[in-house]
Amino acid sequence: MLGRAMADWNAVRFDPSKSADHVESYFLKLNEPGGLRALWLKATILAGAGRQPVAEAWSIAFDREAGHVAGKAVVPFGEASFSRTGLDVRVAGIEIGAGRSRGQITQGSDRIEWDLEFDASGEPMVHYPSPSMYQGPLPSQKVVTPYPDTVFSGSYRVNGRAVSVTNWRGMQGHNWGKRHTELYAWGHVNQWENAEDLVLEGATGRLKLGPILAPPLTMVCVWKAGKKYQFNDVRNLLRNTGVLTTRSWRFEAENAEARVHGELAADTDEMVGLHYENPNGEMTYCLNSKIAWALLVLEPKSGPRVQATSNAAALEIGTKDPKHGVCMLA
Repeated sequence: MLGRAMADWNAVRFDPSKSADHVESYFLKLNEPGGLRALWLKATILAGAGRQPVAEAWSIAFDREAGHVAGKAVVPFGEASFSRTGLDVRVAGIEIGAGRSRGQITQGSDRIEWDLEFDASGEPMVHYPSPSMYQGPLPSQKVVTPYPDTVFSGSYRVNGRAVSVTNWRGMQGHNWGKRHTELYAWGHVNQWENAEDLVLEGATGRLKLGPILAPPLTMVCVWKAGKKYQFNDVRNLLRNTGVLTTRSWRFEAENAEARVHGELAADTDEMVGLHYENPNGEMTYCLNSKIAWALLVLEPKSGPRVQATSNAAALEIGTKDPKHGVCMLA
């Protein structure tokens, strides 16, 4: 019902006629089976009172053998394009559309270029249970995954080195709000070593209410073989537990249908640091890995127990602490 109520989940939410603080992002991630490589692509709008809005293009090519390469480009918002009717984003030489992405980003001597297709069908993963939570002021950060479990094909190049992409599993996400969450962990996994047709996505966040850092709120969604376990209603948000460090995220949740717990973790050399500026100029440090380790245990009240592991997990940690120890590449 909620999916039909807001069918156009990829429509841009930013209104350039208003001077309100705003951060909005579209992103893709895809993982090579086995977890050796991954590619992450992102387009962001950053706007605030007293500053001209800009659009940012980002890319990271993760590679356990060759090393990670990242790039970022920034242009005035007026030179970019974001559709109000669907997924059609163009920023600084990159394009993200429904079923297709291509482009290139050069930073210093590094260059990442790609031409990819993905399956733009299926049902979105809607994280909040009520339309009012997307249309109203609370929660301040809106999160939705229009394509939570898709398949990519094509190719990309990293400093001239070609990588062929054939049936890599991945996703496309969209989020927006007034600023980056003060402290957060976000994870997504749909490439597993010992399970199929299984998707995990969730987050733990701590909001800043004036000078006070609020207790953590955790939401978790698990889809298994067409069955959707959504641990995200108001009661779940108050009962779910999530613990995050600068290298890991642990979670536990339960509802009337199932219990779930798990962990995502990355070593320092599996992470890339990114500077996420807020509209007020404050910096959030995003510690980003798309080759993290993951463990998921799903225990349905009716049905078999599922335990799965992965070396191709997406894990992002957002922190204000500059002493996080991860190399900043963009």
